[in-house]
Amino acid sequence: MAAYRRHQSGGRRILIVSYHRVVEDFFGELQRSIPGLLISQETFRRHLEGLSAAGYKFATMGEALDVMSGARTAHEDLCVVTFDDGYRDVYRYAYPVLKEMGVPAITYLPADLIGTNHRFNHDRLFHLVHSVQARGYQPLFDVLPEPAAGLMVEVMSGRKRLSAALDDFIGVHSTATLMDTIRALEERLGPDAPLMPEQGDLMDWDEVRTMSRDGFEFGAHTLGHVVLTHEPLDVVEREVRESKAVIERELGKPVRDFAYCNGWYSDDVIDVLMRNGFRSAVTTEDMNNRIGGNPFTLKRKVLWENFSVGVTGGYSSSLTVCQLDDCFGTLGMREPVLGRRPQRLKKEGQEVLASGANTPNPIIMTEGAAW
Repeated sequence: MAAYRRHQSGGRRILIVSYHRVVEDFFGELQRSIPGLLISQETFRRHLEGLSAAGYKFATMGEALDVMSGARTAHEDLCVVTFDDGYRDVYRYAYPVLKEMGVPAITYLPADLIGTNHRFNHDRLFHLVHSVQARGYQPLFDVLPEPAAGLMVEVMSGRKRLSAALDDFIGVHSTATLMDTIRALEERLGPDAPLMPEQGDLMDWDEVRTMSRDGFEFGAHTLGHVVLTHEPLDVVEREVRESKAVIERELGKPVRDFAYCNGWYSDDVIDVLMRNGFRSAVTTEDMNNRIGGNPFTLKRKVLWENFSVGVTGGYSSSLTVCQLDDCFGTLGMREPVLGRRPQRLKKEGQEVLASGANTPNPIIMTEGAAW
């Protein structure tokens, strides 16, 4: 399978893996967090050991880009480790493992949220809907905004798991609608309920600088974790330009790599990235990176705990190798979710999509979350 993948990729496998939260107690955290964002510290360590045993050399993003562009030749397959969102779990539980094993990594930061007590909209929505369910409340559909009512119908009817319903919801609606939904659910729960999740806290800038001094890299992930294809171009320009500026100011180093929130992008977004001095951007398209491929549509494999759970319920090295080599995709058992989307050119309610944009791909998120 490795030889087949090398042939498909143009000579060498260039695997980019993505994680969100690395936690100490996976099963404890599972009771209150989005499952597809979680991996235990032990499983994370075993992933790194498995990648090394499979013949991958861990590389920085710059080294991988040089090989993809043909500027240098790799004598081994390469693997780039990435983290999205800047969760504090990464500092606490992934950073020590990476440092001990000498594995480079890049973390993509939502610049305005680092060092704050903010929680991501997806974590807030998961917490609020979960709280409504736990309290046995029946949503007042006649007073909820239409998008919020639609989300609750999907979840309360049992048609979708909460994480899957949220994935679809965030894939359709703008940040403004997400905030309206959060406010509506908070009002339904009342002021005495814990409205903000305790978990899901983010790194502060001192923690980011500590990792940076140890050689770990940081890229931009917008200012406020915004799905850029949902926003007009003036918002896209500001989110891209200012997120780069904030991280560069805090670290004193250039920022040239970007991660699309939700993994979604358009030609307009790529143009904005290029004009603002970025050299690469990662998607969540689970496909091969090819020598000579576009550095602004880099493919990534989003991993979480269950990717490695075998039929006996324990860690399975053979299943992990199959996942990393994409055996299931090769056999036609899994369909990648493509990230290219139409670009919204005006504010929500005045929708105008970019001409020539591709029809959105159906959302088939059966694996790790893409946030």
